Amino acid sequence: MNMQVLDARRDFSGGYKVDVSRGSHNGRVSSEWFSRPDDERFLSLNDLARSLRGRSERSRTRVVESALIHVEANRNDPERLALILPGADAPVTPTHWSFGQLASQVGAPAAYLRQLPAPLAAINLQYGLTSNRTEQIKTLETDNGRLELRAVTGPDYGRIYDHELVEAVQKIAGNGTGDTRWKVPGVLDWSTGTYNPLVDITRDTTTLYASDRDVFLFLVDDLNPIEAGRLPDGSPDLFFRGFYCWNSEVGAKTLGMANFYLRAVCQNRNLWGVEDFEEISIRHSKYAANRFAHEAAPALEGFANSSPLPFVNGIKAAREQIVARTDEDRSDFLRARGFSKAETGKIIQTVLAEEGRPPESIFDFVQGITALARDKAHQDARLDMEGKAKKLLDRVH
Repeated sequence: MNMQVLDARRDFSGGYKVDVSRGSHNGRVSSEWFSRPDDERFLSLNDLARSLRGRSERSRTRVVESALIHVEANRNDPERLALILPGADAPVTPTHWSFGQLASQVGAPAAYLRQLPAPLAAINLQYGLTSNRTEQIKTLETDNGRLELRAVTGPDYGRIYDHELVEAVQKIAGNGTGDTRWKVPGVLDWSTGTYNPLVDITRDTTTLYASDRDVFLFLVDDLNPIEAGRLPDGSPDLFFRGFYCWNSEVGAKTLGMANFYLRAVCQNRNLWGVEDFEEISIRHSKYAANRFAHEAAPALEGFANSSPLPFVNGIKAAREQIVARTDEDRSDFLRARGFSKAETGKIIQTVLAEEGRPPESIFDFVQGITALARDKAHQDARLDMEGKAKKLLDRVH
């Protein structure tokens, strides 16, 4: 069982036949795609990096004494509130996000302060700053035509700038538009079960996103399908490699990345037929920048340049490892792993319907479990099911 690009198996539309009834579903990219306005969507990694790098160049960060911050409000403009930071030449206006961070730093309820006229909010915030036991805060100030306070964190916050993550991805993915093997994904045609990797990159199809709070990007190697076994009809079971990563230089989320194999991406940017999902995250603690340099960036490059043979061989071994030959064996195997009687029956019936025979191998059971997980409405229940499926595969890796 070798990795190969199956050009001869492309249909007339230039796509690949895939079976998305197998593996798990991942909606993380879809939730990003659904929530992003046009001004947060980018058509290439170059455009994305240029925008984020320019913002960084217009920014400064420093640690200041919280008691020396002066809150300024104007009675004639009750909506406007600004801060005078020690040593600053001009007042800085907090964003919605940084105002919440600042309120949290001084133990004040941000939602309540936002409801007050600016002069009253200023009095409350000023009291919190002068009596703040934290004493020091780290700021991130950006000049976007006016001076904005984009982040307020503790003094030991380990900032990793959004453009640093994008530039690390560029080292393996170029522009993300097809100049390397890594690119913005294509689209699954549900009516034919065909995944077409060659789709124009528009604001509606892109998977490169950034806002004033974060960056998120998703790329696939979907011009080089990987065959990992055969489907019941004898056609190849095709996979593609993919990864997504995220960061927030203002403290809205961790830095992280996930890599996996998948069978298709649909128009709504849901990931289908996902296998071998692995994720790492790094909190923005004091040594976050060092961890990014020594762990996250090399992990990304390692996955991008790694051979898929361990994955392919793992699938092969899972198909070959027979663990149940009778109905009693099948039931005992699943019940011993925490599945209820009803769940056990559904898993067995699912495999019977899809494969034309009851489950026998580790791979059969994994496919039945992940199919059941897709039907779980509650995310915790779905993740629990997928975790059990992964443990089974780990037995043969």
